[in-house]
Amino acid sequence: MIFVAIAVLLGLTAAAIWAGRRFVVVTVDGGSMLPTFTDGDRVLVRRTTLGRVRTGDVVVMRYTPGPHTIHHIIKRAVAVPGDPVPRDRVPPLADVPEPAVPPGRLVLLGDSPISTDSRHFGYAEERHLLGVVVRRMSVPTATAGRYGVFHE
Repeated sequence: MIFVAIAVLLGLTAAAIWAGRRFVVVTVDGGSMLPTFTDGDRVLVRRTTLGRVRTGDVVVMRYTPGPHTIHHIIKRAVAVPGDPVPRDRVPPLADVPEPAVPPGRLVLLGDSPISTDSRHFGYAEERHLLGVVVRRMSVPTATAGRYGVFHE
């Protein structure tokens, strides 16, 4: 009986470690994703690679507005590698030579027109991708994930 209890405990521990490495709970800070997400909403993010991101997915990315500043942003992927470049919606991409979003890049927009996104910085790079939002959570603030608040 003790061996069964130990095996169950080890299994639960392994599952918790796996989940902690695969998922992150983050708090939305700002209104760039209104009306989909509001300031203070908590979302479950699945870590993933760009190859698993689909057009329309909401993603969390690292954003570095300055040499010593790192923020995390939550935006909608409006174009992924291979999709047509949305020149009409994203002015910085209006004159790029390629007809499709190149490998390792994606185009991000906030759901609100007031948003710092690809309309300001052009393509987002795969190396900055944290993951895809899986769902909204109803977790109390005191139990924030390892990353706490992500600023937009």
